[in-house]
Amino acid sequence: MINLHQSWEQILIFIDQGGNVIWGISLVCLLLWSLIIERYCFIKLVYPRHLKNFLLEWSERAEKNSWRAHKIREAMISEANSQLRTFVSTIKTLIAICPLLGLLGTVTGMVSVFDVIAITGTSDAQAMASGIFRATIPTMAGLIIALSGLYFNARIAHLVELETSKLADRLTPDNSSQPVKTAEATP
Repeated sequence: MINLHQSWEQILIFIDQGGNVIWGISLVCLLLWSLIIERYCFIKLVYPRHLKNFLLEWSERAEKNSWRAHKIREAMISEANSQLRTFVSTIKTLIAICPLLGLLGTVTGMVSVFDVIAITGTSDAQAMASGIFRATIPTMAGLIIALSGLYFNARIAHLVELETSKLADRLTPDNSSQPVKTAEATP
């Protein structure tokens, strides 16, 4: 309990040092990671049931070679792809917003540094250094969140492509009687 309290105090000190923009970066970070976790949970836990339903529906079709069957197959693949890609563009947008919010924090921090210079002159190097330090914290926070999000976004995009291509391969007349397997991707 003491470690949790100390950690919370350190977070509050970090936010105080970075200024008000850190609150916005924190909100974007929370939303970003909520969506990343949701996508992983969907792909690993929920999508396999959807996959079984698609394969069952396809295997119950009497004819699979007509133009209509081909269009139904395309619709199934498109629906699966759409389900898998939900929130992927939102995740990309949030990743792009993080460095921009960091830059906003840097600009607002530098404005306060210029205020210190205007009031005290250039003789107070410690005040200027403190202001520059505070101005760079939002940039660092925004970049760290964006870089970590980029990796997981790439993994999610890879899993989406993998699952979509596996479904497309399995919805063929030749492979329609194979048992249902889900993808086992490595993290």
